[in-house]
Amino acid sequence: MARLRGGAVVAVVVVFAVAGCKDLQDKGASGEPGATGGGAALTAADSLTVKGRAPKTGYSRERFGSAWADTDSNSCDTRDDILKRDLKDVKYTGGDCKVSSGVLEPDPYSGKEVTYKRGRSLVDIDHLVALSDAWQTGAKYWDASKRIALANDPLNLLAVDASANRGKGDGDTATWLPPDKSYRCTYVAAQVAVKKKYGLWVTAAEKAAMKKVLAACPGQKLPSGGNPTNAPSRFKAR
Repeated sequence: MARLRGGAVVAVVVVFAVAGCKDLQDKGASGEPGATGGGAALTAADSLTVKGRAPKTGYSRERFGSAWADTDSNSCDTRDDILKRDLKDVKYTGGDCKVSSGVLEPDPYSGKEVTYKRGRSLVDIDHLVALSDAWQTGAKYWDASKRIALANDPLNLLAVDASANRGKGDGDTATWLPPDKSYRCTYVAAQVAVKKKYGLWVTAAEKAAMKKVLAACPGQKLPSGGNPTNAPSRFKAR
């Protein structure tokens, strides 16, 4: 009986982890599920610690574990979880996990419609706070469990147009913003939420850029939810 009850708790967490961050895909996040407090994004941005960027020395993707680890234990990898959350008209191969096609309607970064087909590189899953940026703003000092959690947290992930994402690279708010200006408040609020949740710091230029964007939408709420900040112990990283 205790095991059954424990399983039920896990099931609730899994559903919340993916569904609770849906507002990241919608323009103008105010009022969506998973957001907290009127004006909370600007207040949270102002509270972020400011430091200089640490050296990138030692960074590699492997420091954050294998790509798209199933840290929420729902038997689907993280990439498919986010495709399922963010795409419309989703179709699957062999069950309800492996996404074979769907549509970004619209892509949050460019505002255009993008068709996803598995095996074609038209849709990326973006880390809103890039992993190399996270490495240089605190993550290099974490244990592997926390880095793996960040890399697979739905709060930090978004399906986007591949070309726009590759233009972003590992840029922060001071160096890159979505071409679609109507999405910028939502985008910056999400970056603030991730940095606050994980205790990452920002550079002075990054904080100024965040506050400049959010000053134009003072009622912007702060996304919340996602996964715990430590991955299960069975996941390893270098």
